[in-house]
Amino acid sequence: MHLKKEAAFNEIVRKVRKDTFGKGPERIHTTFVENMAITKMYGNFTPTEKFIANTPEGIQMVHNARTHMIKKLYDNHVPDGMEELCGSKLVHLFTDIKVDEDVAISVFIFEKNIEQG
Repeated sequence: MHLKKEAAFNEIVRKVRKDTFGKGPERIHTTFVENMAITKMYGNFTPTEKFIANTPEGIQMVHNARTHMIKKLYDNHVPDGMEELCGSKLVHLFTDIKVDEDVAISVFIFEKNIEQG
């Protein structure tokens, strides 16, 4: 059951990123710990973002776009099915991306423990 819940959570996160940026992560892994879902994503960038990230200024632009857009998106609307799947309300999202390694991590903080189930 636990893996099924993680896979379902991954699909919600992947869909949000695909719909927002035109490309979802190539690999994604979520671990539930207490009231947190910790999601690691690899292979996030579009060809355009990779091109832009060829300069230090471009890296900063891609980083800012990826982190700020995702935070704003989740602030405005929790993705359909996420809170139902976890059985708890999402209260915070912390997210960052390492542009040169194309790896992102998001920590979703929920009101209640979501580890069981």
